[in-house]
This record gives sequence, C-alpha cells and structure tokens, in this order.
Amino acid sequence: MVLSLNQSKYLNKLVRMEESSDPPFEQTYKYLFKNSILNERNIINPTDPPVIEECQLPLIDLSRMNLGESEKQACKKDISRASKEWGFFQVINHGISADILERMRHEQIKLFKRPFHEKTNSKDLNFSTGSYRWGTPSATCLKQLSWSEAFHVLLSDILGSGGYNNLSSTMEQFAAMVSELAQMLVDILAEELGCKSDYFKETCLPSTCYLRLNRYPRCPSYPNMFGIMPHTDSDFLTVLHQDHIGGLQLVKDGKWIAVRPNPEALIINIGDLFQAWSNDVYKSVEHRVVTNAEKERFSTAYFFCPSYDSIIESNMEPRVYRSFTFGEYRERVQEDVKRLGYKIGLPNFLVNSSLDRGA
Repeated sequence: MVLSLNQSKYLNKLVRMEESSDPPFEQTYKYLFKNSILNERNIINPTDPPVIEECQLPLIDLSRMNLGESEKQACKKDISRASKEWGFFQVINHGISADILERMRHEQIKLFKRPFHEKTNSKDLNFSTGSYRWGTPSATCLKQLSWSEAFHVLLSDILGSGGYNNLSSTMEQFAAMVSELAQMLVDILAEELGCKSDYFKETCLPSTCYLRLNRYPRCPSYPNMFGIMPHTDSDFLTVLHQDHIGGLQLVKDGKWIAVRPNPEALIINIGDLFQAWSNDVYKSVEHRVVTNAEKERFSTAYFFCPSYDSIIESNMEPRVYRSFTFGEYRERVQEDVKRLGYKIGLPNFLVNSSLDRGA
C-alpha cells in the first residue's frame, strides 16, 4: 500500500507521540490555549502580586537535637517558630544520606524518561492503577492547568516490597527514612503545643501516607504556565526533596516569594490538617511551582496523612474549626475542584461558617 504525503506525516506524528516521554499537553488542552487568546481573563498572572526577590527558607540543623538538652530545646523552638511564621522551613543533617537522595533522583529521572504510553500503564510498573497523573483534568482555564506529571505511590505499595527492581528498592529505603523524619517533626510540633500523645503514630500509617514523584517538563511556548497551580497541602506535613532548578514559590506577608534551592536540605511544610489540629497556630501556606522554559525540574514529596476515618480536632479553645474526618475533608475538596476548578479547603470547616454544611 502506498501512503500519501499527508498520511505519512500523520503516521510519523503518531510515532513521535508514541515515543515521546512528555504528556500531550497541547493536544489535550488545546481548547484552553485557544480560549486564552480569546479571553484575557484566562491569561495567567496579569493581576497577581509580583514575585519579590529569591530568598532562603528558615534553615534548621537537626544535629542540634543531639548536642545536649539546652540546644535540643532551642532546636524544637526554632521548628515551632518557623511553622508559625512561615509554614515552611528546611532541614539539614536530617538523617537521610546523600547517596539515597542521589539514587532516588537517578531512578526517578529514568522512570519519567520512559515513553508516555508506558507511564500510563501503571501495572507494568508495579504501581496501583491511577498512580500516574498529569495535567489537570478539571481545568476550565489556563490558570487551573498544571504543566507537570507525577506518580502517586502509597507507602504500603513500597515498604516490604522486597525491592523487585532498583526503583522500588530505592523508593523503599527513601520512604522508610523520610517516614521517621516526618514522625519526629510532628511529635516535636505537637509537644510545642503542649500535646504529648500517640495520635500521629496511631493515625498516620504506611497505608495512608504516600510519595509523589514529580516532573515539570520544559515549557518554552507558555512562559507564564504553572507547573502546579497555587494550592495548600491536604495533609499534616510534607517533606520535599527538590533539585537545583528552582521554581517553588510561596506566599509570605501577602507576596509571592521564590524559594532558593539548597541541595543539602529537605523542605518541610505544614498542611491543612495540622493547621486545623493546631487551631491555626501552625500555618498551611499557599504555594505553587512555576515552569522553566529551558530546563525540566524534578522533586519528590512525602505526604504525612492519616486514615480517612481519623478525626481532626483541636483541644484548644475556642476552636477555630469544627471536628471533621479526613475522609470528609477529602470529599469536600473533590467536590470543590469538580465544581469550581480549585479547592476551598479549611474555610469549609470554620465554626459557624456559612460554607460548612456539617455545622
């Protein structure tokens, strides 16, 4: 059979798409890009506050926890202060070796360099169905589209897996270490509130916590695109290992701040659940990732989450938020995203809030 010139071009395009590692953003969301030209309100960033100069997050050396009681208590105070004032901080000497972090990054890059059609088949990668995600299916305008791809992997799928390949073995080691770090940090933050209990050990289990492996492809055609749109995290605590490229930004004093990458540090941020549990003492801060026109970016995030039936409530009075379960919170987030294109989050659960259907 002899193919026409147009047919040949079409088949070659299909082959390139099949072999490409990048998700088909432009093909899938072409209606959003078309609408952005017709409607200026959909163009990203015309009215956003400007990003002020790049800065370094509060830096905490966790080796101070082993330098005597006085230095240990001072270190805990610094962790608490950063969580109150910034909602973000970074830690060094955190107990996770540079070798593990480097191997994690190496295996992650290899994973994302696979052809797109292979990444969409999670079973071939021994991940649960639905682990691979990209873009924003609910986006109704460019401001709601995230130019990124990710694997969401439950810890229960990693820990005790036996390390059937280099990726799973490295992920298992990384997850075990970062889990211990997260547990130590939430225990410190709870203690600084005067709360000593096994709440987090009992509710945040391997079956409820997960890793998110992120890749942000180059985005030369749309310099104002978000890698991840502005959001707060729906967990207690997030631990992030990022590369040297940069792109993470957060809100501080009403302004967007660009976070200066520190290759030796892990970034920690407070999630919505901890803000509610602490009665607004610790802050879950809005943050985002911006794209890079020339370089791709990789990061690995660990989300410290409870079981869906866990009750989130503060023992401090007067309470800012009513009691709710994590499952209820997740359900409301999904409803808001489906209806509005973004989540409302904690305002849904304010005491006496008109948004709260459960009050």
